[in-house]
Amino acid sequence: MSQDRYSRQRLFVPIGKEGQNKIKQKHVLLIGVGALGTSNAEQLVRAGIGKLTIVDRDYVEWSNLQRQQLFTEDDAHSRIPKVVAAERKLREINSEVTIEAHIMDVQREEIESLIPGTDLVLDATDNFDVRLLVNDACQKYRVPWIYGGCVGSHGMSYTIIPGKTPCLHCLLESVPLGGATCDTVGVIGPAVQMVTAHQGAEALKILVEDQEALFGKLITFDVWNHQYTGMKVNRIQRADCPSCGMERTYPFLSPENQAKSAVLCGRDTVQIRPSRKMDRDLDDLRASIHEGQVEQNPFLLSFEIGDHRMVFFKDGRVLVHGTKDITEARRMYHKVLG
Repeated sequence: MSQDRYSRQRLFVPIGKEGQNKIKQKHVLLIGVGALGTSNAEQLVRAGIGKLTIVDRDYVEWSNLQRQQLFTEDDAHSRIPKVVAAERKLREINSEVTIEAHIMDVQREEIESLIPGTDLVLDATDNFDVRLLVNDACQKYRVPWIYGGCVGSHGMSYTIIPGKTPCLHCLLESVPLGGATCDTVGVIGPAVQMVTAHQGAEALKILVEDQEALFGKLITFDVWNHQYTGMKVNRIQRADCPSCGMERTYPFLSPENQAKSAVLCGRDTVQIRPSRKMDRDLDDLRASIHEGQVEQNPFLLSFEIGDHRMVFFKDGRVLVHGTKDITEARRMYHKVLG
């Protein structure tokens, strides 16, 4: 492989040859492969990360194409899982990188199996339940992670170093981090790219082991109205925080906080998780459905009936589109599966 691939990055003095070698030895876990995830993944792969693990529970839809840069119309037409489409494109960009992809809904069991052995976690999710889960796991395993959020023309980012900075649980007690979503007020591509520019720069600092260069503030901005703020938050760290304080209980890793059914953030969609791990046979499922329109690929089966669409994944999960009512979603689920 050509030695010129990373030449411009090595010329940047804070990275240099030594830093490039460190990047090649590091493992990053990226949770969420949507707008922030695809941009962060591409940056890391082009930078020469040694190993990248990508995790996402969803598939590509037409509304994703405006800002989720690794996906194509073919991916949306075929409803390809995001991690599958992203992995394919990332391998074309840099065949030297080890990429591990998981079609997975991240809950306690999953996050505890993914984080050990990683050097950095990047947040590219779309809801705070998962972020708080990630926050607790990173505190427990002492792994740095970088929070990122984006909606409309607004964005924010913050780097969390266990034992040194306030954690996300501390922040939520003191700083309003917003409640709007991309599905309610939209989002523009430049705001996405600005968030991932901050996340990517902070990630490189951690990967080359230059933590002294970390910004150390909560970054917020409005790219449309030209507003930009760096907020000092070091004083809000709480000694009694159950996630990072003196007597930690990691509340968001407790089994009772793991939901089996949930309304997806900002969408008329309910996700239902099976009570136990399974490997669903999609061919058998298709043979059992005798009404409605059915589409299938190697990763999922989509079933439309009336105003609803149900998407069945091989891991047992089901997305019920067209409702926010968990009771109604579960009724449809049991009607199809028995």
